[in-house]
Amino acid sequence: MKYYPIFLDIKDKNCLVVGGGAVGVRKAVTLEKCGAKIKLISDEFSTRFDGLQKTSICFVKKRYEKEDVKGMFLVFAATNNEDLNHQIKNDALEFNILCNVADAPGKSDFLLPSTVDRGNLILAVSTSGSSPAMAKKIRQDLECQFGPEYATLLQLMGNIRKRFLESGHNPDVNKAIFHTLIEKGLLELIQANDEIKINAVLSEILGKGFTYKDLVYLRSDE
Repeated sequence: MKYYPIFLDIKDKNCLVVGGGAVGVRKAVTLEKCGAKIKLISDEFSTRFDGLQKTSICFVKKRYEKEDVKGMFLVFAATNNEDLNHQIKNDALEFNILCNVADAPGKSDFLLPSTVDRGNLILAVSTSGSSPAMAKKIRQDLECQFGPEYATLLQLMGNIRKRFLESGHNPDVNKAIFHTLIEKGLLELIQANDEIKINAVLSEILGKGFTYKDLVYLRSDE
C-alpha cells in the first residue's frame, strides 16, 4: 500500500488554495462542505467563482507570497503554473505543512480520492495517482450501486443510536438491534419509500415511540 488512507476532520481548520481556475473551484467548494476556513488566493479568478461570493470562502486577489502558507493546516497548489506550484509545495514543506499539488501526485504529500457522498456514507476511491480516469469510472459505478437511500438509512440509524445512548441502553444489545434492522430489509424499504412497512419494522424491533418520520427528521439539538 503506497498511501495511508484517512478521513480527516478539517472543521474550522485554516486551509489555503492557490489558483483561481476550475481546479481551485472544486477544491475550495469541497473544503467548505467539510467546514474548513478557506483562503483562496489568485491574481485572477475564473467566472466559475461568481456563484461562490456568498460562501464563507475568503477570496484574496493578489499574487502568491511565501508568507501566505503560514498558519495553514493544509495547502493546495492549484495554479496552471508548474514552477509556482513547485514553489508553493517547497514553502509548505519549510513550514511542515502538508501540500497537495494539482495533477502532480508524485509531488504531493497527499492525494485527493474520487468520492461518492451519501450523507454520512463517504466512499473514496484512489488509484494512487496511476489512473484518475479509472478512479472516476469506479466512482460512477459506486454512485449507481449506492443511492441516496443509504444517506437516509444512516441518518435514521444515527438518531436511533443517539436515543439509545441518552436512555442508557446496553451497547451489546444495541449491536444486535442494528443488525436485525438491516436484516429486516430496512434499506430496501427506504428505497421503496414504504413508510408504513418501515414503521412496522421499527415498532417490531424497537417498540412504540420510534417512527420513521421522527427519526429521520430528528434535530441534532433535541
